[in-house]
Amino acid sequence: MSTTERPRILIVGGGYVGLYAAMRILKKMRYGEATVTVVDPRSYMTYLPFLPEAAGGNVAPRNLVAPLRSALKKAEVLTGHVTGVDHARKVATIAPPAGDSYELPFDYLVVATGSVSRTFPIPGLAEHGIGMKTVEEAISLRNHVLAQLDKAESTADQDVRRKALTFVVIGGGFAGVETIAEVEDMARDAAKIYKTVSRDDMRFILVEAANRILPEMGPDLGLWTKEKLEERNIEIYIETSMDSCVDQHVVLKNGVEADASTIVWTAGVKPNPVLNHFGLPLGPRGHVDTAATLQVQGFDYVWSAGDNAQVPDLAVGEGAWCPPNAQHAVRQAVQLADNVISGMRGFPQKEYKHKNLGAVAGLGLHKGVAILFGKYKLKGRPAWWFHRLYHGSRVPTMNRKVRVFTDWTLAMFLKREVVGLSEMEKPFGAFQEAAGPAPKPVEAKPAEAAADKELATSK
Repeated sequence: MSTTERPRILIVGGGYVGLYAAMRILKKMRYGEATVTVVDPRSYMTYLPFLPEAAGGNVAPRNLVAPLRSALKKAEVLTGHVTGVDHARKVATIAPPAGDSYELPFDYLVVATGSVSRTFPIPGLAEHGIGMKTVEEAISLRNHVLAQLDKAESTADQDVRRKALTFVVIGGGFAGVETIAEVEDMARDAAKIYKTVSRDDMRFILVEAANRILPEMGPDLGLWTKEKLEERNIEIYIETSMDSCVDQHVVLKNGVEADASTIVWTAGVKPNPVLNHFGLPLGPRGHVDTAATLQVQGFDYVWSAGDNAQVPDLAVGEGAWCPPNAQHAVRQAVQLADNVISGMRGFPQKEYKHKNLGAVAGLGLHKGVAILFGKYKLKGRPAWWFHRLYHGSRVPTMNRKVRVFTDWTLAMFLKREVVGLSEMEKPFGAFQEAAGPAPKPVEAKPAEAAADKELATSK
């Protein structure tokens, strides 16, 4: 950590808002005008819309993350957690991965901590659920699913096989629908290399509490998506929820039960709980209460945006809030950065107003659904192409854009890679076993010893 006499702009969080806001501030700021400091527990930003494709093996994990230090070469990047903010002294307390916590002074503060998975006290969920909020979770899910196919191939026990080949996804929004579609697509391809495992042996279940899936797409596209997934033998249960999954035995509220070795939880997000220690006004659901200028209510030196902020949606009207999606986060980051620069220079703040451009969802290779500008609807392959074009263009840094498009281009000519690296869950197990104390030799039983002695005598 460096010290500086220049004003410090402290950005808490290196996700969408943190990264894009920092990039724009550095671009617009005069030389030596301020120090930009970004603090995040991870040293990279994750492009979340690609997590389902990573789970399906269509995007390499390293290509959906952007190293903060490479993307923000002119900024001060610190790895650690901001555990508290003292507004009276304008200092933040930072807990690094190693060593003692320390205080960092700031002049301007940007809160961009993002969100975490929203869960409920469902018996068994903490022990057996798999999230989809990080690249590590996505890759772990991919390896886990392929390991279940290996397990099913290795046994004739029908109960074991049935449980290994049952996959349940809770949540019918973008994350849940894209995840089950990509994983089913991958498992269908992978089954071709197995002799005793086929797609017909697998069971995929999608559970949604609302009355339709993909609610952001509207009722007709949501219904079309449901029908297309059901044509792929994916069971979809709407207006229901999961009561328990103790010992991986899934019990749904509608009475459906199944033993499932894979239980993925994508039922929404909530603001990062660390906001409770930042001394800022919070809305009813824990979001930072911000004005349309993205300034936190009551603070002229603090801004917030993205999933952790309650931002008025001026394009919709009074009482509406911007939904927690990547489209809003990226555009809010630009306006937030401009307002930070304006605030530092004593100029007026501008309000954030952005009309939703639409939504896109991938449903596996060559399959997708999209709605553009609220009226143009695409289905199937055209929607899938638009999905890839849009998200490929949104990935931060040119390095990552080139790598992602290269992955996709190679996939047009090469078969999907279906190797699962299940040992990555415990990568040091083999070495620890080899380096551990040697097992004691097994002593021969008396009968065996007598037989050996008799054999030696006869020789």
